[in-house]
Formats: sequence, structure tokens, C-alpha cells
Amino acid sequence: MATITTPKKSVAVNPLKQSQPLGAALAFLGLKGVMPLFHGSQGCTAFAKVMLVRHFREAIPLATTAMTEVSTILGGEDNVETAILTLVEKSKPEIIGLCTTGLTETRGDDMEGILKNFRKRHPKLDHLPIVFVSTADFKGALQDGYAAAVESIVKTIPAMSRPVPLDPLPSQVVILAGPSFSPGDIQEVKEIVAAFGLYPVVVPDLSISLDGHLGDSYSAVTGGGTTLAQLQSLGSSAFTLALGESMRGAADILQKQLGIPYEVFPQLTGLGAVDEFLQALTDLSGVPVPEKYRHQRRQLQDAMLDTHFFFGRKRVALALEPDLLYTVAQWLRAMGAEIHAAVTTTKSPLLNQLPIETVTIGDLEDFEHLAKRADLLIGNSNIAAIAHRLRTPLYRLGFPIFDRLGNGHRCTIGYRGTMQLLFDIGNLFLEQEEAPAKH
Repeated sequence: MATITTPKKSVAVNPLKQSQPLGAALAFLGLKGVMPLFHGSQGCTAFAKVMLVRHFREAIPLATTAMTEVSTILGGEDNVETAILTLVEKSKPEIIGLCTTGLTETRGDDMEGILKNFRKRHPKLDHLPIVFVSTADFKGALQDGYAAAVESIVKTIPAMSRPVPLDPLPSQVVILAGPSFSPGDIQEVKEIVAAFGLYPVVVPDLSISLDGHLGDSYSAVTGGGTTLAQLQSLGSSAFTLALGESMRGAADILQKQLGIPYEVFPQLTGLGAVDEFLQALTDLSGVPVPEKYRHQRRQLQDAMLDTHFFFGRKRVALALEPDLLYTVAQWLRAMGAEIHAAVTTTKSPLLNQLPIETVTIGDLEDFEHLAKRADLLIGNSNIAAIAHRLRTPLYRLGFPIFDRLGNGHRCTIGYRGTMQLLFDIGNLFLEQEEAPAKH
């Protein structure tokens, strides 16, 4: 059982974590026709937009209530109302995802009261879902904001379809995809679930909105993702598969409000983890595992035999969000590597289960100190400078990755994704062993 430590520092030096509003925006971008709206200053929104654009290299819809010094003091109700009406007129969103920021959270705007007054003044917009989520960026991290947004989505939108009774759909399952899953990962999950004769409704579905494709025409809002109709039909689902511990809260909401049972899968990387997921799908559908995945499993077993020589006793330092940290740490340990250091951004029940003595909730200054003498670093692109100073290879994973292409298509889950991860990291270890022979 790992011990969790938090350094007693006055400030973060070279921060590792990203903000809650950024995480919430990422979650909202997995819905079709959505416009995320930050209630805060223009700078808060611009920063988040730049981060998302650099990572995905796609056009990112993101709006702001454009709070100024005066409106911050007097209250932001007028700004919220003006922003929503402007978006309705110009962008015509199907859903608005409203996030607070540190500015408005510090002031203490009564957001529920503001939205209630807005509904009274504009009854013609009662059909428009406005999903509000409280995301103060002076606490928590990207994973917290993402999870809070998904919880608000499943709490708000399915309720708008009631009291109309929904016909049960035995083959429909809800997939709650956590922030550690890339668009490529989600596409792989959808294909696996569909292979068992099940119909997956992924919330949020980044595999359609941020997978990197050219649209037929310009759209001011997201052109793909989970549709409003799918969200309203969640009550018809037979089961919920929550991918990542951070999705447990949203799955619990669906169970309490709509009576949908659920199971949480903390990871989908690694032979054993994928075996458990496919077994769950077989139990749900009654369909045996398709031969395609049986063959992929045999390929992964062979890849593990080919690569385990290079993983054994290697010391790896990790700087990742909790869900992803748990996935990578457990998989590396299963391959014979040692977790040399682990730094993360926020609290999670998973941290106690990590295969290391101490886990640090800290920044990249802490990581650089702890990562000395490691054989490999794993984290986002902000660690590149640390890797250069320590003269240690870096495998880029997480968010943001701005110095590599193809982040929207990358897949590290399932048998196929695990195999690719094995080869990518195994090749870095192989290069290290060959390096002395070159001199």
C-alpha cells in the first residue's frame, strides 16, 4: 500500500497539473453540437483553447462570458445571459456546457440562481440543455474537472426526457470514458463492444469529435460526439461500463437516478485487464469472445515474450493524472519494471493501490528531484526539458503533448493498443542497450 505525500510548498514550481475548467471543456467536447462556455475572463478561456489546439491540432469551439474588472465586482449574471443568447443566435448549439473558473468561483456567483432567472426570462429556450459544472481552477486538476462535467451531463440531460417512459434496450450499454482515454482509445472500445452484438453509447465520445478528420462544412460547434438523443435515451440502457475510477461517480448517478447497474474498470491496458473486460462483455451479451480478439490476445502474449527481457528491473518514473498513473504503473509492474518514482496531480482512491512505497501529489520540480537515476520518464511534453537535463529517455503520454503528431489517433488500450505500447517503450529500452556499442 502506497503512502501519499503532498510537499509543503508555498507555490507550485513548474506545474504538472492542468486546471479543472480545461478538463470539463475536454469532456464537453465529446458531445455533438456542444459549445463549452467558460464563465470568467477572456484569458482563462484563451489559455485552455490554446492547450487543446496544440494537443489535438484541431479547431476547438470554446466561448467565454468575458468578465471584466467591473462585472467581476458587480456580478456576472448579465454576462452569462448575454453570452448564452449570443451563442444561440450565432452558433446555434444543441447543448451548452457552462463551466466556472477561479475568478467567478472566488467571487461566489450564484450560478444556480443565475440559470434559474435565465430560464424564467427566456422560456423559449427551455428545450436547450445548459449543463452547469462548478470547476474552480485553484483546486483539483484536469481529471477532477472532467469527472465533474460527466457527472453533470448524466445528471442533467437524461432528466430532460422524463416523465416520458423509455422502452428498455437490452443491447444498449453506456460507456463512461475517463480522461485517460484518447479518441483512438475510445474508437477501439466501441469496436470491441460492438463485436459482442452490443450497442455502445459513449459519454463523452471524443472518437467522433476530436479524431482528426475533415468535415464537409464549417461548424461553430462540435461536429460529432454523443448526440442529444443518445443522452436522452440513457435510461433505456441495460448496463454501464465505467472506464477509469474517476467515472465511478457518474456511474453511481446513473444507477441511482435511472436504475442502471454498473461495473468500474480501472484500466484497459495489459493482458489481465483486457481479459476481464472481454469476459464482462461475454457475460452481458452471451456472445463468446470473437476469434479476432482471441488472435490479438495470442499476438500480445508473443509480444510480451519478445519484450520482457528489456523491461525487467528497469526503473521508470511517472508523472501522470491518477487514472493514467494507475494504469501505466500496474502494467509496467506486470512486465517486470520497477516504479522508481510517481508524481500525480490530485487525490484518488487508486493511489493507495500503486506498486510503490510513496506517491507524491506535486509538481514537476518534485518529479525532477525524484526521477534521478531512472531509466525512463513517462509524462507529458512539459517533461521534455527535464528529460534533457537528466539525460533520460522520455515516453510522452497524457496531456498535453504538443511536440508529437497524431495524439487523436493514438491507441494504448485493448490487446492491440497494449501491444503497440509494449513495442514503443521496448524500443526505447532497446536503444539504451545499444547506445554504448555505438561509441
